[in-house]
Amino acid sequence: MTAIPYAEALDRYRANAGGFPLRPDDATIAELIAAYHPDSTGGKAIPLKIGVNAGMLCQPQVAALLQTNALIEDVDIAGAEILNTDILVIGGGGAGAAAALTAAGEGARVILATKLLLGDSNTVMAEGGIQAAVGDDDSPQRHFEDTFKAGHRAADKELVAQLALDGPDVIRWLIKLGMSFDVVGHRPFGGTLKRKTPGGATAPRILSYRDFTGLEMMRVLREAVGLHRGIQVMDRSPAVELLSDERGGCAGAVVYSLEHHRFVLVRARRTILATGGSGRLHLNGFPTSNHYGATADGLVLAYRMGAKLREMDSFQYHPTGIAHPAHLAGGLVSEAARSEGAKLVNGLGERFIDELKPRDVVASAILREIQEGRGVSRDGQTGVFLDVPGLVAAKPGILETTLISLAHLAKKCRIDPTAEPLLVTPTLHYQNGGVAIDTHGQSSVPGLFCVGEISGGIHGRNRMMGNALLDIISFGRRAGAHAAEARAEAYSSRAGIGHIHDWQRQLTLADLPLDARGPHVFPDYGNFDLVADAGIGPRAAE
Repeated sequence: MTAIPYAEALDRYRANAGGFPLRPDDATIAELIAAYHPDSTGGKAIPLKIGVNAGMLCQPQVAALLQTNALIEDVDIAGAEILNTDILVIGGGGAGAAAALTAAGEGARVILATKLLLGDSNTVMAEGGIQAAVGDDDSPQRHFEDTFKAGHRAADKELVAQLALDGPDVIRWLIKLGMSFDVVGHRPFGGTLKRKTPGGATAPRILSYRDFTGLEMMRVLREAVGLHRGIQVMDRSPAVELLSDERGGCAGAVVYSLEHHRFVLVRARRTILATGGSGRLHLNGFPTSNHYGATADGLVLAYRMGAKLREMDSFQYHPTGIAHPAHLAGGLVSEAARSEGAKLVNGLGERFIDELKPRDVVASAILREIQEGRGVSRDGQTGVFLDVPGLVAAKPGILETTLISLAHLAKKCRIDPTAEPLLVTPTLHYQNGGVAIDTHGQSSVPGLFCVGEISGGIHGRNRMMGNALLDIISFGRRAGAHAAEARAEAYSSRAGIGHIHDWQRQLTLADLPLDARGPHVFPDYGNFDLVADAGIGPRAAE
């Protein structure tokens, strides 16, 4: 695969600065995605062999993880400490925090267990903003239509409608918590909310705070959770298995204390999984914009218990991940830059795609430029240019007032963003599918809710910018409220890991190995071994 050397490409870029021609393109969106998107060109999707979704096509690396044996056996948790709570929330990002706050607000006792520390999640890395139809020229109907179309009409219409309808109230709730948003004008109470247009939208609908909206959101959520007396936070306590009752419902989870090297059984009337996606699996060999803990843990545990999944062959590759320098590969340049007007330019000095088309279209177009030799090569890394200098020239001061994170990223790349374009390429960003849920976040397993990136059905086969932050608050709150209704119910008479034995029988009948175990808890390069860390010894099955 050839590419245009950086120095030559930079000369062509500068020769066309301010007036990059848009190359005509006869390819349809379907043709472009089919020929160049990693879902199509990467590892061919394979059918799952076992579980409730046996026969469903799934990305091969994810399929391998979904069909692993459990990390623990009954003997490993004999004598473990037992905690009781009304609601167990697993995951300390925005979805988990919203669920915990809402459930606790309804009077439920909540334990929130998180793999890392409260707030260490993809939420803090979400830069672009949050969608909500709050403008006079917009409506939840338009939001619904844009979202459904961008997801290739594969989403659950009821979920999309709920997402769009919840948007304005989510913004009000966040503002009441103390979250800041960018405003325009000087009207009483701080002006009106500034709105931007995300790729694939028919109206400006993105609300943001600079270009670190998720960080600002997580700030207020983390503070609210920390101050709430009804929420007990268990940091550095990943879930390693769910607890099942005698009827196959979820009765809590087994968490592992990384600090004390021991298991804890948390019995709960309802369990909410908010563990995020699978970016750190580096699907199809791509770098990722995801945080360290995004290893599909909740997805594996939910499927093993019997939760139905959907669209597990569909993943989002964000168009503008850093391509150079290599040690920053995958670091995200927010879509906010393209929303503000930054252009994508190939090594010939030409634009090749409308930058505000849906993400899967733009990512596919970039990969086409690279594969057909029109990319830019620098020190062994290949990508295309993002014309930040042109954006700065058109909007002086934007790096100091609006795209602050972009300015910091450029500094890490050791370039002057006012004079030199960034080299970008698609990066693994989001898990489009996941656990099938209803409008309350309830999965097909009684007592088990799934919210945030672990869930499926909201975004179809492609997610729009800004809908992830809305999703986590909308469905996090709805799951928390609905789960809290069970706070007066009796605990299950039996809570254990008996469902694992049926799972092991399925593995054996399908001739799948018993010595492949999951979830991973941390990426492979983290060199974490639960068996060794917990000192639980060799496995009889191995």
